[in-house]
Amino acid sequence: MYGAVDPIYMLMLIRRLGPNYTVWDKGATVRFRRPGRTTLFAHFVVDDDEIRRIKTLVAHQEKIERTYRIDLVDREGEVHATVEKVISIRSKPASGS
Repeated sequence: MYGAVDPIYMLMLIRRLGPNYTVWDKGATVRFRRPGRTTLFAHFVVDDDEIRRIKTLVAHQEKIERTYRIDLVDREGEVHATVEKVISIRSKPASGS
């Protein structure tokens, strides 16, 4: 179950923030609640407000960490696992001429 959600937030942030930022996975926790014997679904969101928050925070700090929670649910909405991903973000140094 974890492998299905592992890189998603990191990849979304790399794409949304663009080449001026370094983004990587820093950590994760998984809480398995019940066996995943059926198709499970997850919902990932990185909206424009989150991107603005990240850019503002990074502009004032060397690096930041953001934590995202993902529930893996079945068709009835029952949670089978909860994953928390910790993503580290920093701006890339300006390249010299």
